[in-house]
Amino acid sequence: MITIETSHGVATVTLNRPDSHNALTPEMIADLTVAFQRLGEDDAVRVVVLTGAGRSFCAGADLAAMRAAADYTFAENVADGEAIYDLMEAVNGCPRPVVGRINGAAIGGGVGLVACCDIAVAVERAVFAFSEVRLGILPAVISPFVLAKIGPSAARELFLTGERFSAARAREIGLVHHVAPDEAALDETVRERVAALLQAAPGAQADAKALIREVAWSRRADMRSLTSQLIARRRASDEGREGMSSFLEKRPPSWQEDE
Repeated sequence: MITIETSHGVATVTLNRPDSHNALTPEMIADLTVAFQRLGEDDAVRVVVLTGAGRSFCAGADLAAMRAAADYTFAENVADGEAIYDLMEAVNGCPRPVVGRINGAAIGGGVGLVACCDIAVAVERAVFAFSEVRLGILPAVISPFVLAKIGPSAARELFLTGERFSAARAREIGLVHHVAPDEAALDETVRERVAALLQAAPGAQADAKALIREVAWSRRADMRSLTSQLIARRRASDEGREGMSSFLEKRPPSWQEDE
């Protein structure tokens, strides 16, 4: 249901149910969660690209799974929600940069995955929707990740209407960062973003991701100590020392030597 291909430090994770628009089954959710946890622990992986097979990125919940959920107990529905949250957290919290190659429609939980990507590049024909309210439910589990990306103002309109919106609108609200006119341009933009990410120190990138999460949701009163300690640790790290030495010596740092 998913495939993983790794080349030159870049792992491409593909949602691989094109006939079902890559809708998420419980098994697929579990496999994706484990995949991102393992990739985040693999020092050979520098960047993760997340995409879908075929013409869609991810249609959200699988219809068969939704039918089954209608007969779940309250406890079973809670467990199902927790599994989806764990997937979003695995993508969002992955210490490797995650680039979303949004090759088509992203609906419901599929938009949640887009929101969890550090950099999202969408093809122009892609459409997005938080369609849950039109089914009488809520985008509850994905909401912390989506709100961190688009803010409450855009969410008020899109969560409440459940309407579809374009890639241009997704870029306007910060859900995606780049819009490409076609698949060839999509791939080129993804390659360019990956190349830019490979220029940075991997440990510093992991700390930068943690920094963003910490600062965005912490009290300002805590920021002086927090940020000062973080920069002090990075400057004293092997990467920090190597980065400064290479800059002063006018040479590429060690993590770029094989690029």
